[in-house]
Amino acid sequence: MGFSPWAVPAVGIVVVALAGVFGSRWAWLALGVLLTVGAGWAGWVVLCERKPDSVTPMGLTIRPLALAVVWRGDSLLVFEGRDDFKDETYYRPLGGGVEFGESSRDALEREFREELDAEIKVGKRLGVLENVFTSENRPGHEIAFIYKAEFVDRGMYAKDEMKILDDPATARWVDVEDFKNGSKILYPAGLTELLSTE
Repeated sequence: MGFSPWAVPAVGIVVVALAGVFGSRWAWLALGVLLTVGAGWAGWVVLCERKPDSVTPMGLTIRPLALAVVWRGDSLLVFEGRDDFKDETYYRPLGGGVEFGESSRDALEREFREELDAEIKVGKRLGVLENVFTSENRPGHEIAFIYKAEFVDRGMYAKDEMKILDDPATARWVDVEDFKNGSKILYPAGLTELLSTE
């Protein structure tokens, strides 16, 4: 039985050469060393191999978000979402993920340009909410920076519904009382209580 020098680490080549010099008595020892070193090397390769993500981008990472509280009287601008696994319709303010190197304020302005092709003026930060949840039976963990904001174009307030450009959802105005009395669900968790202090 022969060994290819390309199939064993450098130390194995040295052991094979020594076995050849010192005779066949060393062949079994050389074979044992080669198998041990080779198995260790193969194990190291397996352990160091980059594994593909086994869950969606929401899983096993904490996602930073920036969300805007935009008022029209007593109504809040939100989009309607659906979780079929929970059989639940829910609402969330507009906004989205904060990219690396981007401030949460800049992220919010960018998200409104992408979602509604609209400019907003970002006001004071109302708070930061941590949200650990499941969506469509997948785990999620978000840190949400909540800001008060308003549209630069006042004409946006006249629209009862707005199509979100990068998503099949629609944004609409919902009376905040619907969230306070529990007839509608507002995410992230804790936002309804935060709005009650406004």
